[in-house]
Amino acid sequence: MRHIMVMNAKGGCGKSTLATNIASYFADEGYGVALADYDPQRSSLDWLDRRPASRAAIVGIEGFREGLKRAPRSADFIVIDAPARSHGAELTNLVRHAETIIVPVLPSTIDMQASDRFIKELRSVGKVERKEAKIAVVANRVREYTLIYEELDEYLTSARVPYITALREAQNYVRAYTRGLGIFELPEYLAWPDWEQWEPLTRWMRSKRSQP
Repeated sequence: MRHIMVMNAKGGCGKSTLATNIASYFADEGYGVALADYDPQRSSLDWLDRRPASRAAIVGIEGFREGLKRAPRSADFIVIDAPARSHGAELTNLVRHAETIIVPVLPSTIDMQASDRFIKELRSVGKVERKEAKIAVVANRVREYTLIYEELDEYLTSARVPYITALREAQNYVRAYTRGLGIFELPEYLAWPDWEQWEPLTRWMRSKRSQP
């Protein structure tokens, strides 16, 4: 069973968007998938409530209530949507559940500063220091050819963790979320630019580089 956690102490950076799309990607590939929402706002579980019965099944887990106690043993992947503002002992306890950690970062000075502090703290967690969990960063909700995106791209390139891809700000994510779908479940003519941006991330998640 593989645990993939999406986390950043900074709120509003798109953790739930990444978590739901990762879950739907692996479910569509035929794997058994559970989606554990550790945020009391339950954005990921709200998405799952909207998911059509005709789509690949995903098991929802109220992580903020009971952790992973009810995680199905048959699951190949458990995707964890971590809460914001996780630090110290709470961060350490969350990381214990993950082998792969993805940190989304928005193109803003505030987000970059907050993420810089968070990544430093995350890298100091024992499980990460022992290389028992792998970290990567993703630029999220970017607008290409803007100065702030160039600044974010430069910052993430120089970060001491793998920088996998940049995902654009697009209405496709809103369309998918409101219908309980993932970006890969939208029509190709509509979502192919997003599929191309996700390809480095899906390739990395399936590679040995993302696993301890």
